[in-house]
Formats: sequence, structure tokens, C-alpha cells
Amino acid sequence: MTARMTSSIESKISNLKHQHGEAGSRYLRVVFAICFAVFFGCALGGRAQTPGIAEKPYQGWSSFSQQTISSNFLTQANMTAQSDALFASGLQGHGFNYINMDSGWQGSFDANGRPIPNSTIFPDITALVAHIHTNGQKAGIYWIPGVEYPAVVANSTILGTPYHIQDILAVPYTAGNAFGAPGTSPYHYKIDFTKPGAQEYINSVVNLFASWGIDAIKLDAVTPGSYSDDLSIDNRADVAAWAEAIAQSGRPIWFTISWALDQDYLSVWQQFANARRIEGDIDCEGNCSTITNWAMASWRFYDLVGWQNAAGPLVGWNDLDSLEVMNNTTSGLSYEERRSIATLWAMANAPMYLGGDLTTLDAFGKQLLTNDEVIAIDQSAHPAKQALGGDTPVWVSDMEDGNYYVALFNLNAFPSRVVVPWNSLGFAHASRVRDLWNHIELGSLDHGFDTTILGHGVRLLKVTGEGRPRPTESQSYEAEAATLSGTAVIAACSACSGGEKVGGLALGWNNAVTFNNVATSRTGVYQMQIDSLTQGPRSLIYQVNGGPLQTLNVGGGSFFLPSSTTVSVALNKGINSIKFGSPTSYPPDMDRIVVSGDGSGTPPLPSSTTFEAENATLAGTVTPPYCEYCSGADEAGNIGGGSGNTVTFTQVNVAKTGTYLMEVDYLTAAPRSFFISVNGGANTELDLNGSSWNLPASTVIPVQLQAGSNTIQFGNDSGYAPALDRIAIAPAVESPTLTGAIASKTGGENLRVWKIALTNSGSGRAQGSQLNTFSVTQAGGDGACHPKVIEQLPIELNGIAPGGHAVVDVPIDFSKCGKSATFNVNLVFSSDNGADVGDLVGTAEPR
Repeated sequence: MTARMTSSIESKISNLKHQHGEAGSRYLRVVFAICFAVFFGCALGGRAQTPGIAEKPYQGWSSFSQQTISSNFLTQANMTAQSDALFASGLQGHGFNYINMDSGWQGSFDANGRPIPNSTIFPDITALVAHIHTNGQKAGIYWIPGVEYPAVVANSTILGTPYHIQDILAVPYTAGNAFGAPGTSPYHYKIDFTKPGAQEYINSVVNLFASWGIDAIKLDAVTPGSYSDDLSIDNRADVAAWAEAIAQSGRPIWFTISWALDQDYLSVWQQFANARRIEGDIDCEGNCSTITNWAMASWRFYDLVGWQNAAGPLVGWNDLDSLEVMNNTTSGLSYEERRSIATLWAMANAPMYLGGDLTTLDAFGKQLLTNDEVIAIDQSAHPAKQALGGDTPVWVSDMEDGNYYVALFNLNAFPSRVVVPWNSLGFAHASRVRDLWNHIELGSLDHGFDTTILGHGVRLLKVTGEGRPRPTESQSYEAEAATLSGTAVIAACSACSGGEKVGGLALGWNNAVTFNNVATSRTGVYQMQIDSLTQGPRSLIYQVNGGPLQTLNVGGGSFFLPSSTTVSVALNKGINSIKFGSPTSYPPDMDRIVVSGDGSGTPPLPSSTTFEAENATLAGTVTPPYCEYCSGADEAGNIGGGSGNTVTFTQVNVAKTGTYLMEVDYLTAAPRSFFISVNGGANTELDLNGSSWNLPASTVIPVQLQAGSNTIQFGNDSGYAPALDRIAIAPAVESPTLTGAIASKTGGENLRVWKIALTNSGSGRAQGSQLNTFSVTQAGGDGACHPKVIEQLPIELNGIAPGGHAVVDVPIDFSKCGKSATFNVNLVFSSDNGADVGDLVGTAEPR
């Protein structure tokens, strides 16, 4: 593309922005991106999906995650050790063969302005790469667009040309990538690829990497993206130049671009890169005490929805960042969470590159990563799509041969029932269902799959589907035709249904889109497809017929390309009203909703109900600050420090009186306590600890609720409480084969040992049985305390024979509790990798 062509199009963008605002300019930029990709595709003579290596997503390891918790980790000695650890692990036999060095290897520049290693930490990078190759692996390296300041100052001659580094820079000087500073001294300088010598410079850098034996390149801080989502930097020409340089090098090199790429320019990324990072880092990077945690990792479930139609062998892969399943300690994830994200990466056909220290790979991590039935999904070249959303999402991959991979997830911290009718996945019956984590056949199932899933857990199936489902009626309702209030405004959107969308949904429940004409022929449960648009995490709050507020967390890569999530919704016969907005945060833009089904309630409504803290009654000093990775994108902070500083949830409705599970999602980086009162009763203490004020963690406790409406208040009269993200309420679950009981209680007054017995009444052996969670909270008596379960969970019980029992001792510290105190108890247990889940609930238990 000539400089004149570029200048002309950018001039039109500027004029359109002046006339129609940012929406108009962003629309033309999307058109410009398509033209840009078409031009460069012709110029380079074809796509950049490197034959022989890019048809499937790669597997391996990257150094960056461990670098976030060990600042001196990136050295040649450590990379050699990681290569040897990968070789010894046995993972290479299952496809894991890349060793990728991330940021920090470079020390200076050579006489031609090319980056060369820091000789102190990488004394011989060629020898390192040769060692990696000797181990049967491939070597990856990290770099960035543009030219760094030392090379600019040196103004070296570009190899094989009469030109110098300063000859190829954009003038006036400006930032060359997302790390560049503003102004004309940005440290990272932009390259002008219309100038002679520019492409030759990138060729020389890639040829240097190739001479070392490099097999993969990660190009970081690429824009539009990397949180710079406009054309002020614009690295599209850089990406195209790197792809051309790789092609001319004659070496097959995998090419990944990073991070949080702007989806408006998807055609460019697909044309020139083998993979693109769709979001920011999965790593906490100081925001928690481990590499990552569930709050960071679980947002990939929302991020991926907006990109799910973008991946494949001809257009490259969606990169979800490193797969943090090495162990339970430094990874920051539990066993169930590790299995869940391994499943999501596989279903997405995402590159599976591990983070952390390969020498700390534990037995469970190895079990996950050597399951060839799961690896086969990742390598299937059929990326999954979300069929059902919400807190229990279902993803399906159609293999186009009658077989389907189906993953059912539970994003709640307590066990949840998930029901999937086959007709919602595109077929009528299942002649064969196989559990891929357990390697067992489940037989044929006529109508669907009904299961209980552990908190943050997953079930993964391979299904042979047969027959076509009976078509269901559906009705589409355009947001631009709905009732708009407050700041809501209609904007052009060429990719949206009807060519328009509704934006401007600023914080405040008065800034809303309300569909007042949703018509049904009978009262019942329907499916509601919600098409929205966002860049990064956002949350929609919706309300059906004036009922309780409900949350839909979403992600995406564009405000001009809608993504769809389907949830179950209860509607009345006749005309219904559904309102979308957010009382306290900025929701995504809205395209439309599509309501389908016959009201029969398949799939049913979720068994749990969520209540956002920021939308509860906030008293005293309590405020609802923004929280990027919180449900609803907000939290309730400044709780406690006085009797009036409280969060009160009203209208907590349940069908019958009993003991329920309450998930509490909280934020703290120090020991703090909530005091919780239900229906005005005595306070129950819940003392908590954590490592982050930005990333929520979860705990689950039993609470006694009455039939109908309940009130639950959180506060702390004498000290400060954690911040509160949300609570969720669910009934206890039952297993058809596993039951639990408190068999006995022994020990001293303060340190008691409760003996827990599990019984298997099924016809098969309960393999890998375990106690997953165990919580004890005060129900009555003197004082207010929170007993501590001392044993680290989960507790493995091994297998239980049919009709057999397993018994385990669990020590509990009651030292801070009054002698007359009684306690509510909740114990979750399971077998067969969470395929069978049960729940023991006890009320008013003495110590």
C-alpha cells in the first residue's frame, strides 16, 4: 500500500470522525483493515499460515509466567534446565515440544542494529538452541515491533543495504509499539514501511533469529490492540513485514502476535499470523501471590465467546495465553480449576503452552497433559462454540462426521446441576456418550445429559449424535427498535443485525435498553440469545418483568462485531418486558435479543441465584468501585469499621425453608472478617484471608433460610471487612450413589476430630473418591466465631467398592468458639474426577 493510499484513507477517517464521531471513524477503520489485508495478501502472494507447522495449534512451554514470580528466572542455564525437564516429563510424546524464551533475553544491538542476547545471562544462545533441538524440541523467542532507542542512536547500517536505521523511521518520530512513550522520544520508534530499507531491516532480524535455529517468534505489544485500540501507533504494516521476513528466511517459523488484539482488524491478523492473543496476560503479575488465580483464568470463558468464529487451520488460532496447570501451589488454581481451563484450551483449539517451572510438574498436572483424548480435541482443527452461557456454560465442537465434543462447565464455587438437551447442540439423540476425563463409556442417551458438576469443575464428553432436532420458533428483537432511556443512543454497526446497535449505556440504571414487546404463547422457560459488543471484560445487568436483577458477564474484542450468549429465561404468557443496563458500571453495547423455544423449560433455569454486592443496599461508608475482574464489573468496598457500614441483600428468595449453600466472592490482601446476619439474627463470623484487592476469591458456607424472602447483611462493627463482589445461593445437591455422614467426634474441647464416612451404594467402584470442600459456620449459641478446618482440601480417599465405606479424620479448631455454640456444616464429596458429586448438610451441630 503506497503512502499516498494510506494518507488518503486516513484523511477520510479523520473527516468521518469530525462529522459523525468516533463511531463513524471506527467503522471506516474496519473497512480500511479489510482493504489493508487484501492489499498485503496480494503483495505477498498468499496467506502467512506456515505450511507444515500452523495447521494445528502448537504445544509447549513459555518462560514468562515463571518470570512474573521469579525475576531472575530468564537465563540460559534455566532454559537448559526447562528443556531437560520437558524431555524427562514424557510430555513430548503427547505433542509438547516448544521451549519459548519471553522478554528479557536481549542485551544490546549488533553493528547492523539487530537485537543480540545479554551475554551475562545468555552467553551462547546458538548452543542453547542446539541443546533444545537435541532434546527433540523447538525454540521460540520474543521481540517487539519498531526499533529501540540504542539502535536508533547508533544509526547502524541495515545489513545488505546502503540505508541506516534512522532512514527507515517514521518522521516525526513516534511510538513504534504499545510500550512506546508519547511524543517524539518514545524509546520504541516506529518504522515507516514505505521507506526503502524498512523491509530489509526486518528481514535481517528474522534471518539472525533463523541463523540461531529459532522455530517460533512472539511479536508483542502489537496495535491496534495491547490496550491501544486506535490507529495512533498501528502495527499492521509491522505484522505484515514480519510475516514476509519469515517467508523469505526459508525456515518454517511459527508466528504469534500479542496481546489483546483489536478484532476490528481480524482479517489482518488472520492473514499474517499463525495465532493472536485475544486478551491481556493471564498472570497476576503482583496482583496475587501466585502466577494466576481463578478470577484471572475464568475470564477466558467470556473473552473467547467474541472470537469463537475466528479460528481455524486457514486463519490461525485464538491464543488464550499460557496454560497454568503445572501444580496447585505456584499456579494458584485448584485441581478442578486446572482441569477446567485445560478443557477450555482444548475446546478452543488454543495453543497449549505451559507456564511455571517444568521441574515442579506434579502427578495431577501430568495426568491432565498426557490425556490423549483431550489433546486430540485441541488438535482437531474444529474450534468449539458456546451453546449455552451464564454461570454454567456449555461448549460444543461439531466434528462434521456425526461426532461432537461437549464440555459442561460450572463457574460457581459450589456444585451446580447442569442439564443439556441434545437438541440445543444440533442433534436429536446420542447413540454413544463417552466421558473423556474418565475414559469410560456412558452408553446411549435419548434426550440430553443431566449432571452435577463440582465448583469450578467440568464434565467433558464425546457424543455421537443422530437425527435432526425439531425446529423451534424464535423471534428477534432489535435493540435500536426497543425503548431507549438516559444516555442510550443508536449507532451504525455494519456487522450487527439490522445494521445498527445501541451504545452509550453509561453507568446508571436509567441508561438502558428495554424490550417491552417480548411475546410468548405460554408461561414457561425460554432461551434468550443476547448479542452484545465489547472490548475486554464488561457486564450486562438485566431484569425480566420487574423481577430481580440478573448478571451476564461478557468479553470480546470489538465494539463493532457482535458476539452471542444464550441463557434460559422465565417468561409469562403474553407480553413481557426485559431491561438491559447496569446500575453501577459500563455495560457492553447491545445489538439484539432472540427469544426461542416453546416454554417447556429445557434447558431449565439455573438452580442458583446471584446477587451483586454493588446492587445491594449499601449503607454508611460503603461504595461500589469499579473492579475489572469482578462479576458485574463492580464490588462493594469500605465495609465495616463501624456498625452502619454494611451491605444488605434483600429479596433473597428460596422455595422452601432449609440449609442452603452461599458462595461469598470477596477481595482482601490481609486477614479480615465479615459478620453475617440472616433475617436480623445473630451475627456469624466469617474470617478470610487473601492476596489481592483486585481479584476476587470464593468461599462457600451453609446458611439457614426461610421459605420466601430473606435478608442477608454483611458488616463488621469493630474492624474492617473484605470488599464484597457478590453472593450466590444454591440448594444442596444429592448423589445417586455416594452419601456422607459424620460418624463420630473425638478429641479435646478446642481441637476436635470429626470422622467423616462416605458410603458407595452404586453398582460400580467409586474411583478417586475425595472430600472436596468442608465448611463449618456458627448457627447459634454464645459469641461469634468461625471454626477452622485444619486439613488441607481436597482429601483423597481412593476408591470405594460397591456397598463399601471410606472413613477419614478431619481436625477442626474450635478454640475461638463459645462452649454453647452450634454449627451449620457443609461437606462436598465426589468420585470419578467429579463425575459423581454429593453434599452433606448438617444444622445446629455441636462441636
